[in-house]
Amino acid sequence: MLRALKGAQKCLCLANKSFNLVQTKLRLNDAPTLAASMAVRHYSPPTHIKQSAVPNESGTMAEVKLEMMKRLGLEHGYQPLPKSREHLLKYQPKLEDLPTRAMQDSFTSAIIPLSTDPVLQDKYVTYLGNVRMGRLLEDMDMFAAWCCHKHVVVPQLPADVHLPYTFVTILVDRIDFTNTLASGTEDIRLSGHVSWVGTSSMEVVVWLEQKQNGKYQKLTRALFLMAARNATNTAASPVNQIQPANEEEKVILDGGKSRKRMRQLLCAQSIFKVEPNDPEQTLMYELYKRTTPSDTMELNKRILPPNCRWMSDSYQMSTIPSFPENRNHHNRVFGGFLMRTALEISWAAAVLYCKTRPKLEHIADISFEKPVSVDSFIKMTAYVVYTKLNYVQIMTVAEVLDPHSGNQVTTNTFYYTFAAPDTVTEVLPRSYHETMWYIQGRRKFEYSMGLKSN
Repeated sequence: MLRALKGAQKCLCLANKSFNLVQTKLRLNDAPTLAASMAVRHYSPPTHIKQSAVPNESGTMAEVKLEMMKRLGLEHGYQPLPKSREHLLKYQPKLEDLPTRAMQDSFTSAIIPLSTDPVLQDKYVTYLGNVRMGRLLEDMDMFAAWCCHKHVVVPQLPADVHLPYTFVTILVDRIDFTNTLASGTEDIRLSGHVSWVGTSSMEVVVWLEQKQNGKYQKLTRALFLMAARNATNTAASPVNQIQPANEEEKVILDGGKSRKRMRQLLCAQSIFKVEPNDPEQTLMYELYKRTTPSDTMELNKRILPPNCRWMSDSYQMSTIPSFPENRNHHNRVFGGFLMRTALEISWAAAVLYCKTRPKLEHIADISFEKPVSVDSFIKMTAYVVYTKLNYVQIMTVAEVLDPHSGNQVTTNTFYYTFAAPDTVTEVLPRSYHETMWYIQGRRKFEYSMGLKSN
């Protein structure tokens, strides 16, 4: 998506108890317990916010999109050079001019009316009648920006002047999915609010539910870290600070500091920044021994153990052009489009690897490292980097291709956990860099399962 706020942490926050996240630490050789751990992660909007007298219904997601365009002064129709918003820079407020806000002030909800709109159903339904999760990720990303609109209030802004802000996604935290099977023909509700703020950044929690048998059932919940930028997206802009309305909001806000520290910790522990720890180095040696002949005269030869597959043979790739319909108002590729595309190629890789239809259990983290121009060619490569019992860990890398120079620039890396009905073939690395991917995939898997890494 757009360039992230300078200095913002580009790693992912661990959901904590203030959102009622229940985690169970488990033994890796206990498949039923592993499956159970995924099912116990339930979380709901804070009770006091749902019962608040503050109006919180925003209509449909189509209406939300139109309202955001209206507030920002955007118009339909593609222009190679976006309409200038420089005249709004003089209206950028100072931090001390912004009143404090409570979480219940930004709480809102919106509907995807699948039950009454057959045309919309065609965009969301799979051939089995379920919902396309990639489409929902697009909506969640847009809805998180809408919560930012609900939070930011500029009292000195004249009524006839558009909002001098731009809201961009920095990262999306771990997303867990319940066992509820989402239908492609029933209404889906998004709800959320700003849960923590920095000087110019906002953490937004978004819930996704679907009406089944007259009652909304939980599908998933995610945390978005958003950056507030000025009207031209050239500098940071201050946001309203949070004054908790009650003890429940205070607990959530206090947890923001812990989540920030956890983001920093997870970022520092990346295998791409620090060497493997001692248990991981032992694992690497075991992998080497398993795939090397016992005959010392054949050191350059690698052997594949029974019921295993090489990582280099376990990937799927797709190169796609982006078009204006995938743009945001700065003619950059909409982050939700990248999220949807990455998820769908990852799902294809998981299906072809498992030879069956696995269930998406978890999305570990999504960070937006570089903006992607609307005229870009985007290469998505989904690698199977780790397996355990019936679980498959996918690492998907998004790269922008320059058709003139041939250069490739990595813009995003995504991690997905899928669960197959039966035990899957074990994937093994053949080279050193694949071994690093294996270790990173193992870490992401343990993180997604609520397990403590060695």
